[in-house]
This record gives sequence, structure tokens and C-alpha cells, in this order.
Amino acid sequence: MLARPFRVTRGSDYRLVVRRGSRCGGAKVVTSMLATGESRAARFGFIISKQVGTAVVRNTVRRRLKAVCADALARVPEGTDVVIRALPASATASYAELSADVNRCLERLAQVRS
Repeated sequence: MLARPFRVTRGSDYRLVVRRGSRCGGAKVVTSMLATGESRAARFGFIISKQVGTAVVRNTVRRRLKAVCADALARVPEGTDVVIRALPASATASYAELSADVNRCLERLAQVRS
């Protein structure tokens, strides 16, 4: 599970990452990444709209994405904010498919940042 210090919680932070960050799209998710320059651990935020499905489906997708990000936490540079927007296709995706999509985007965005 992804602990609270590793999550984006303020709406203004979500907007900043989505508007100014680098973006990578996949079949299941769209990932935005922004380097803040702060000396703290990376933070992750999740946007799962009602288009994804019912509340049960959205919460399942959110839990899977949190688990994927908890595994990827060590590979994301310090002081980085990441926002993951789930697309409707994520409702039927397995954990492995979501993990592959998110990790591919994180690797691509880390290369762009370098």
C-alpha cells in the first residue's frame, strides 16, 4: 500500500502536475510527471473518473494503481510528483497489464527528464 506521505493530496498540486508536467499515454492510463526540485520522496496521485465504472470498479483500479506505484517508488527520482489518470479500459485490465502500462510510462518519462 502507498502511505500518505507518498501521495499527492492537494488539488492545486494535481493541477500543477497535469498542466506543467511531462505526459505519457498508454492504453489503460495517462501518466504525468513533474520534477519539483524539493528534497522529499516522490509522490503519486490518482484520477479515476466515473467513466471508468461503478464505485467498486473505480476503487479496485485505484487499489491496483497504488500497489503498482508502491513497487515503483524506489525507481522514481526524489522530489518528483506523478499523477496517473485511469482510462475506461483500465476497468477490465489485470494488475499485470496496469503495472506494465504504468512502468513503461515511468521509464519513458524518466528518460525525457534526464
